[in-house]
Parts: sequence; C-alpha cells; structure tokens
Amino acid sequence: MSAPLTLGFSPCPNDTFMFYPLVHGLVDTSGHSFAERLEDVETLNLLALKGELDVSKVSYAALGHIRDEYALLRSGSALGRGCGPLLVAAEGLDPRDLKGKTIAVPGRYTTALLLLRLFNPSLENFLVMPFNEIMDAVLTGNADAGLIIHESRFTYQGFGLHKLLDLGEWWEHESGLPIPLGGIVARRSLGTETISAIEKALQAGVAYARNHPDEAGRYICEHAQEMSPDVCAAHIGLYVNDFSADLGDEGIRAIECLLERAERAGIVPASKAPLFC
Repeated sequence: MSAPLTLGFSPCPNDTFMFYPLVHGLVDTSGHSFAERLEDVETLNLLALKGELDVSKVSYAALGHIRDEYALLRSGSALGRGCGPLLVAAEGLDPRDLKGKTIAVPGRYTTALLLLRLFNPSLENFLVMPFNEIMDAVLTGNADAGLIIHESRFTYQGFGLHKLLDLGEWWEHESGLPIPLGGIVARRSLGTETISAIEKALQAGVAYARNHPDEAGRYICEHAQEMSPDVCAAHIGLYVNDFSADLGDEGIRAIECLLERAERAGIVPASKAPLFC
C-alpha cells in the first residue's frame, strides 16, 4: 500500500457523515489510505492555498484561487437549494444599508463572503473569525451584522437575532441555479489514475453513508461538539443530497457560473485550467 494521502475535511456533520466510510475502510479505495485532518473550512482553504493537502474539502470561493494546482471531484460537495449563508443582526436592518458597518464573516476565502461581495461590492469592513464565534460577536456589539453558515442557520433565532438576507435565496433568484458552497479537490500532481480512484472511493463512500445513515453516528457526535442530535440531523439532511453523490450537469453549471461571476468581479483570478482532472 502506498503512503497515506492527507485528507482534509471539517468536523461538521455533513463532512464526517460522508467521509466516515472512506476513512474507516468501508469502501474500496484501490489500495489508497488516508491520513485525516479535521479543521474549520477556512483553515482547510488556507492549507489548500499553501498546497499542503493531497485531498481536501474547500469552499468554492477558494477553488477559484487554486484551480491550477487542484482538480475538483464530482462527489462530496455541499451544493443545493435552500442552504445558503444568512446575514443576521441584533436588530432589523436593510441589507442595502450595510456600507461602512462591521460585518463578522467566517473567512476571506469562504463562499459566504464571496456571495456577500457579489451581492454588494461596496461592502469592505469585514471582521474575520471562526464561524462559531460570529453570533456572539453580533450579540456583544463587536460586529454590526454577521454572516452565518453551517448549524448557525438552525439556531440563530434562539439567540434573538434577525435574518437580514438569505444569500442562497438571492443567488438562486439571480442565477436560477443551486448554490455551490464547498467541494472536494485533489492535487493535480497525484495524476489522473490516483484522482480517479479517489473520486470513485468517495462516491462509494457517500452512497454507503446514505444507505447506512445511523452507522456513523458515534463518529459524527465525537466531532460535532455541543450540537444537539436534532440540529445534527437537520444539518446532514440539508447539506447531504443528490449533488453530494454526483454534481451532475446542473451542479457543474452552478459552479462554473459562480466562478465566472467571481472572475468578472475581480474576486478570483482567471484560470484556463479545467475544473476536473
């Protein structure tokens, strides 16, 4: 067996759910093994930008910066409808009036921030912090508004926060396409044969997880920190779907549309590299 490939993904339930079969040898990996590294998605973005991971979950915004070095895989994505990031505040505000205000965001290379910049290019006062600290920053007045992702979209109302904008809804209305949040990439230098084997193993892993939804429960809970079982289940139900199994034509169109708009806005560099290997 060859040396383990470094595999980065987040501790969020949708990722641990999908990757459980792969890292526990429950699907055929064509002789490849993986050294898992669980990190916040922005940390994964930064590691991929440095080329430090063989295979990793990254934000699609980050993909715009690493296309020359990394190829996208067709399985494992967080992409869909009704699952976009939310802009929240302690009081009702018009999202068009946020210029000059401080907005807490979950990372400079997250798709959440990319969408917000596409929505309003005049916004520039961003306070970068871990996603799970954003609601507290808004509640304590350290930020005028917050851009929330992951499980926060299920819990923000319980903290008395108000939704100002659903950027997923905005994107779907603007483009007619589902919102691509994050995908799995592999280093192009691994070669076509290895990347193809990883892609097949990941696709098999997603299918296995969806066919055995309770099997990964303990592994998911180990990494879900203080998330309640109900929120955990809702998280998986929202972010793991048919696009996670295979992007398909519509998913690919959504990714291409997002990257094209980001290029035109000067947010990501232009690239002639194909999405896939």
